[in-house]
Amino acid sequence: MLLMGGDRIDEAVAHAAKTLRATADRDWSVPAYRLDWSCLETAEHIAGALVGYAGQLTGRAATAYVPFDIALDDGTDPEGAIHVIEATSGILAAVVRTAPPGVRAYHPYPHRSADATGFAAMGVAEILIHAYDIARAFGVDAEPPADLCEALLAHLFPHVPPAPTGATHWATLLWATGRGPLPGRTPLDHWRWRNARTIPAGHVTLHEVTPAVAADLAAGGTGGFTWIEGGPYDGTRTAAGMVAKAYAGGVYRPDWGMHVLVRADDGIAVGGMGFHGPPDDEGCVEVGYDLAVAARGNGYATEALRSLSQWALDHPDVTSLLARVDPTNTPSHAVLTRTGYTRLPDRAPTHAYGLRRA
Repeated sequence: MLLMGGDRIDEAVAHAAKTLRATADRDWSVPAYRLDWSCLETAEHIAGALVGYAGQLTGRAATAYVPFDIALDDGTDPEGAIHVIEATSGILAAVVRTAPPGVRAYHPYPHRSADATGFAAMGVAEILIHAYDIARAFGVDAEPPADLCEALLAHLFPHVPPAPTGATHWATLLWATGRGPLPGRTPLDHWRWRNARTIPAGHVTLHEVTPAVAADLAAGGTGGFTWIEGGPYDGTRTAAGMVAKAYAGGVYRPDWGMHVLVRADDGIAVGGMGFHGPPDDEGCVEVGYDLAVAARGNGYATEALRSLSQWALDHPDVTSLLARVDPTNTPSHAVLTRTGYTRLPDRAPTHAYGLRRA
């Protein structure tokens, strides 16, 4: 399972603490690998990031970082620094586990906010990557469990194609963070991770699905959401499978996958909506959606499609939207009409609707 949460933070810090204790008798005043910080300063950064992420979530920070930081006491030795990393990781794990559904807080990359799973993933990244920076300074191996690296890549680096043949997930993660070579890929001198976005849509919110969440949904899981009775519906699982397949094939493009529709008032997931792929050469992108039966008739699909369509048409690569509908699906025809889509020539065996940029 590739989902992110408190257990993943625990797993990451257990690995990092074991790795770092193999260097605790060394001089941590030396520079960490490829950083301007010493190893002790790098450990301080890990701890500061972890407790800072926890503070973002508990403080419900909306527009900026909560203005505080932590510092190691003067004279802290490597063992003390490791203990601080363990303690601050525990704080973040506890906050992630208890954060109410739907809570988001400020983080700049790339959508100005992240949810609890996003902060969990960022915490895991801080732990694994910077523990490597410290261990590498002393020639100590720091490779984490493969499934942990795979989960981190599928959640926080969806723009990075999975490990090529013969390469490990760890090698791919090091390459994605500018720390190592990877066969067939140019070394990176600049990188960012990528949190999933949300799009408000009246009574529902669209939550972008990462490849990690898509894989879980396609395999019959919940994707980390609490679903209405009868959900997720078949179309949502099929769309999730398409996202997972595209990611595994190295052709997935963030922004052009799927979203889960979550009711704003109670955090219950009611359906799925998204794109069948990126815009084509003419700037046309196809949309699709479905709702669990128990959620139909409340206007959720109309609100969500209106917001998603506007988001897409505001994108510079998009000039038009296309939707294909079974001729017998009268409610879906009505959703498209209410949202401003107009009938196009049929694309057998479906009816087609389109919406163009004004």
